[in-house]
Amino acid sequence: MDIGFLKNSVLEFVQSHQAYAPFVLGLMTFAESLAFVSLLLPTMTILIAVGFVLAAAEIPFWQAWIGAVCGAVLGNWISYEIGRRYKKTAYEVWPLSRNPQLVTRGEDFFQRFGPWAVFMGRFFGPIRAVIALIAGIFLMPNVLFQAANLASASVWAFVILAPGAGLAHYLLW
Repeated sequence: MDIGFLKNSVLEFVQSHQAYAPFVLGLMTFAESLAFVSLLLPTMTILIAVGFVLAAAEIPFWQAWIGAVCGAVLGNWISYEIGRRYKKTAYEVWPLSRNPQLVTRGEDFFQRFGPWAVFMGRFFGPIRAVIALIAGIFLMPNVLFQAANLASASVWAFVILAPGAGLAHYLLW
């Protein structure tokens, strides 16, 4: 199979379905930000590559970015609410029940940095999977959590999509 053919096929598919791009990106970042699921589906590498594909398919960056932000905010928000509702019994759900060291590291990180842990935790792979849950368990005030959640999701989505989008413009145009 010719790599040029494969590239053109992918680009044609994305271009013909570009209206769904923000929604698909939102689903991917939702999965990456939701406690439990993000441990099973590490989509970071795929998300970085998606930035390149979206730019090559001439999908406006801001549309993709908004979809990614919405999914990431929603994933963390649900994780936070699970933590508030179920407290430490949430740690007993698989795959967290199999990763007690991750929970301990997440709790230590949250205790050390407080509200900033929600912002910074988004940028550290394994911690991202549990920090919103821990914020809910430790009853972080909702307004403070949502502010950190939205700010971190906005920066994080830009950081994961922009390199691919910028590289695509550099290489393709």
